Amino acid sequence: MPTNAEIINQRLSLRKPLKEALDILVALSDKLELKKEVDLTVELEKVNSLFATCTDFEREFPSICFSIATGVGKTRLMGAYVTYLYTQKGIRNFFILAPNITIYEKLIEDFGNPGNPKYVFNGIAEFVHNRPIIITGDNYNQQSNLFSKEEDVRINIFNIAKFNSDNKTQKKDGRSLPPRIKRLSEYLGQSYWEYLSGLSDLVILMDEAHRYHADASKNAINELKPILGIELTATPMDDKGNVFRNIVYEYSLAQALKDGKYVKHPTIAKRMNFKPDGLSEKEIENIKLEDAISIHVNTKNELEVYANTYNKRKVKPFILVVCKDITHAKETFAYIESKDFYKGDYKGKVLQIDSSTKNEEDISKQFLSLEHDTNEIEIVIHVNMLKEGWDVTNLYTIVPLRAANANILIEQTIGRGLRLPYNGERTGVENIDKLTVVAHDNFDKVIEASKDPNSLLNKMSFIELSEEELKVNTTVVTSTSKQEVEIKKEEEKISQIKDETKKQEAQTSLDAKKAILSVIPSFGSVAGVTRIDDLQKPEIKEQVIAIIQKQASEGSLGLFSQAIALDAEKQYEAVVSSFKKNVIEIPRIDLVQEEVRAWFEDFELQVENEFDYSVLSEEIHRRSLVNSEVDTIQVKVGALFKESPTNQIISELMNFPEVDYDENADLLQKLSNQAIRALSTREEDKLPVLVHQYRKIIAVKIYDQLKGHLKFSEPEYLQPKVLPFEKIENWNFTVMNKDGYKDYRDSISPVSLIPKYVFRGFEKACHFEYKFDTKQEKDFAYILENDKKVIKWLRPARNQFRIYYAKNSRQYHPDFVVEADNTIYLVEIKASNELNDEEVLDKKKAAVTYCRYSSEYTSANQGKAWKYLLIPHDEVTQTNTLEYFANRFIC
Repeated sequence: MPTNAEIINQRLSLRKPLKEALDILVALSDKLELKKEVDLTVELEKVNSLFATCTDFEREFPSICFSIATGVGKTRLMGAYVTYLYTQKGIRNFFILAPNITIYEKLIEDFGNPGNPKYVFNGIAEFVHNRPIIITGDNYNQQSNLFSKEEDVRINIFNIAKFNSDNKTQKKDGRSLPPRIKRLSEYLGQSYWEYLSGLSDLVILMDEAHRYHADASKNAINELKPILGIELTATPMDDKGNVFRNIVYEYSLAQALKDGKYVKHPTIAKRMNFKPDGLSEKEIENIKLEDAISIHVNTKNELEVYANTYNKRKVKPFILVVCKDITHAKETFAYIESKDFYKGDYKGKVLQIDSSTKNEEDISKQFLSLEHDTNEIEIVIHVNMLKEGWDVTNLYTIVPLRAANANILIEQTIGRGLRLPYNGERTGVENIDKLTVVAHDNFDKVIEASKDPNSLLNKMSFIELSEEELKVNTTVVTSTSKQEVEIKKEEEKISQIKDETKKQEAQTSLDAKKAILSVIPSFGSVAGVTRIDDLQKPEIKEQVIAIIQKQASEGSLGLFSQAIALDAEKQYEAVVSSFKKNVIEIPRIDLVQEEVRAWFEDFELQVENEFDYSVLSEEIHRRSLVNSEVDTIQVKVGALFKESPTNQIISELMNFPEVDYDENADLLQKLSNQAIRALSTREEDKLPVLVHQYRKIIAVKIYDQLKGHLKFSEPEYLQPKVLPFEKIENWNFTVMNKDGYKDYRDSISPVSLIPKYVFRGFEKACHFEYKFDTKQEKDFAYILENDKKVIKWLRPARNQFRIYYAKNSRQYHPDFVVEADNTIYLVEIKASNELNDEEVLDKKKAAVTYCRYSSEYTSANQGKAWKYLLIPHDEVTQTNTLEYFANRFIC
């Protein structure tokens, strides 16, 4: 049976190196803790035991690097990583980092647009009807519905610049305000940065990872506190030339070229019998440009023939010309556009890209548009402007005109043209699968460099992993409630009955049970039902049977609908009794916090030495076109000032995100008037002009003082609606195909292997199978099974409770629910050194609140009290009892 990774590989048609990289993540994700605040030394030892090349994570969290050549498909690999971590590890929050605007926009399209041919989730069934929510650096603070469903998978895509350059407002001392991402969000009650760093399952994927090893970028990423970092780059070196120390997989350009599948075949060309002696530098350059055109035209024709022959889309190739500097680029541009170059055939078909021509965003958009066959550009001239993400599929000819080191030529320039235009695969047509570098004067140097074992082209090193370690096959299993297990057993028995009449009778009886069990969980919201016992009331039974009869009349119960409905009435009491026996009466409560309220305290504006301004002269100057004489006309005061001075200032203040006029109208009026009074002491008659000229500066000064009086409310839990009970939700997890099951009484050594196994043998639990994250959780289950005072217990599935904490950004999942004679306990086992951590305290507050509301409800309806136990991990031993914990650790 194929593993989940193999299914992803098949659906996404991953190339061999990408599948190998996915297999490595599978192996590591089973070893790593995948949670916050782990012991980095221990985690590093786990990785290093498999990959000796990984000697340091180089970050404050586990981070692993995949060095993969340009053009192989790193973006598709990121899609596979997201899919696997979501489907197998339950991770729902991802953060993808882009180094520039070009890659940022491409990633948004590749991850968010199903109509895009490069959409990374094509074929992934889990995302057909539940597409991941794409949150970007442009929409994260605009739409509250981005965060409305806990079950959504959220993929954040940000340009690194958003962390520190999306803010232009400055404080009065000249320092910039924090980036907008670090300011308060009205939807979240905290900054988006705080929201991200607080996520318990955030995984960060770093595209072009070598761009994030400088101190500023590294520190910013560390602040996000992800549980795992996945770095992808074709050049795993920092800006000082140091090779990354966290590489776990390498598929180099040399290996890609050897495989001959995923990138163009680069060739170095020079004119036969070319002799530079006696030629000027300009003459050499012109010869190279002319030869490039010959190669270009040949390639262009080959591509057109291929498209017509095989009914493929048209691909228009272009030439990349690399110049020494901006002056050189301008001269080359002028020459190619002139009639001296192929009689002006390329006039209007040349694009110059350098820092003098356009800003980076415009450059990137123009460069990307080169792939469109309707684009007229056939030659691009550039000076050090082709960064990551600006490598397109239709670059076929490169002409380096500047004097360049051969290694730089190979490592930087060639990489821009390696991508293949037809689904990233070679066609078998030599000229279409070839990238040509015209290097007449550097030909011998390039050839020598390609022979150097330290050259990028000759670097074929890659990591080999043990087949045994990588191919641990797993299967997704569902641990259902005991009642569902009993139904499955009945189904198996029925399948063995030979007599068709008896078989149908048994099937009808079973279908009646199913019908009842499908209806009664919803009756927790029906009037007159306050406990499961109320389901036995005649009037409630009547309502349940009425629903089943309606289903029967509609034919939704199958061929024998009426017989099923009649049998349901006979079995009703017995089924309800069994339902009660196999569940813990967990009240259904949606426990959420109120919105965090922000307001400004009342205060007096400090005006001394703050508002000392004078009216600027406003005149109209006129110059004669005949004799250049100049005269002036004074601007008429008041013609443009329809708004009062106070309203002008308030209007500017409202541009600040924290300032809400409706909430603070009186204070804003007061402060604006105090500022105006300070201004009017000198030139009151010119006050409207003075305020108009300085309104923005005045508003900033008022805002600076406002910030010192900004207050936030502590979020309290809203009074919830309480329903008496709900069904026991199923567990879903993976199990190793070989020796994946253990009895809960078995000793597991080393204890780090415990999370890998599924444990069986429980009699008091609401499921027959569970997984445990730690030895202490497994030991606590042992205690519960063997403690006579424990009636039933449950390891709740992820969707069993709807308890939210930390300003509603995260859902709390308790470790255990335990039912005793008079009390039901909500239990959390936590490392003893983490008991006072903010997150643990937030969870504690949420759990205690849940127990309070539950107890209020159950005490009014003759039910059991609810209490919360927060147990230090070092107190859990198999010789302790529930009573011991209840006496010491009730919160």
